[in-house]
Amino acid sequence: MTASRPLQTPGAKMMYLIKRKPATTREELIAHWFANHMPAVIARNKPSQAAGKLYAERYIATLFDPKPDKPHAWDGVAQLWYEKALPRPYSAHGVEPTDTFQEKAEPYMPWATREYVVMDGPLPLNPPTLNPPFPCTRSGFFKVTFLVALKQGEDCGDLFDCWLDEHVPNVRQTMEAVGGFRYVVSHSLEPAAEAYAGMAELYFPDASGWARYREQSRPDGMAQWVDANAMMVFNSGTEMVGIA
Repeated sequence: MTASRPLQTPGAKMMYLIKRKPATTREELIAHWFANHMPAVIARNKPSQAAGKLYAERYIATLFDPKPDKPHAWDGVAQLWYEKALPRPYSAHGVEPTDTFQEKAEPYMPWATREYVVMDGPLPLNPPTLNPPFPCTRSGFFKVTFLVALKQGEDCGDLFDCWLDEHVPNVRQTMEAVGGFRYVVSHSLEPAAEAYAGMAELYFPDASGWARYREQSRPDGMAQWVDANAMMVFNSGTEMVGIA
């Protein structure tokens, strides 16, 4: 099923997987993420842009739906798009908290990726008018996020080749058949240093689209390189938008 590869988004997509501390509720984490942390990130971004330094061109955070029957592996992911990848810090963010969100979350490291937007369906955004426009939220979709791990002993380059040449066309075809409207793939820039080789994000109008997708999806060979036991799948219905 080899077809032309999707174009890579210029620059780098920096991701931050977020997990709350054991004593923190999901509601606490989200409240402080939205009210305290996102505004601070937005505020720091403006002087960086004015000074000609690296700055985020976009900033969104996806909130993963909880799984009552399983421990919370991750509560969400922040994504920021830059002209190039940020340098890897010596220590994780939040080891010395700078806001209440970082007091409530486990320390987190940046994850540099290259992005491919396979299906660019719209995500409407209506910032508030009676309050500052950002951060704001958007919903009205059913999102499925895959954290893809490389099987031990396999080559990440082979995984990426199969992903782009075989898996992407297969997923796109199935998405189009069931009414999915957006499909994004992100590959690790330094896979040897990361827990996951990449991420896939699939958007549907509602959960029924995801159910139809699972019914119609067919294997394409990618399973040869993927560690199914380490891969994680999360559902979402809400994103927080800091910079659009």
